[in-house]
Amino acid sequence: MTRTIHVFERTVHEAHDWVNELSGRLGWTSERDVLRLLRTVLCNIRDHLPVNEMAQFSAQLPIVLRGMYFEGWQPKKTPVRERHAADFIAAVEDEVGDVLDYSGMQDIKAVFNVINARISRGEVEDVRANLPLELQDLWPAP
Repeated sequence: MTRTIHVFERTVHEAHDWVNELSGRLGWTSERDVLRLLRTVLCNIRDHLPVNEMAQFSAQLPIVLRGMYFEGWQPKKTPVRERHAADFIAAVEDEVGDVLDYSGMQDIKAVFNVINARISRGEVEDVRANLPLELQDLWPAP
């Protein structure tokens, strides 16, 4: 007999909701690629934030996505000092540029819009305020 642990079911469902919403915004065919883009953008945001803000932001992510958010994090290398939007975009493209459906900045903004829709407005504003100005300009206000 298999027993269900409801917290696991709920967090998997919440993570699917994020992926499904982003998939709908992107129109991509592969959910695996959608999740890859989501994780990549989240981790690049993470690497630009001070530790306290990074932790506050992560607290609003579904547990499954939070695990991906922290996977591979190297505290001594953050926050990164890059200040230019082009560097952020290039870092995302290094990870997902081989995805046939990838359209660059338009797709990164789709991730920002999902975050705006799923994270509290106050937290999004705090995160954006901690980013370099060029990155703040890329991320539409909630």
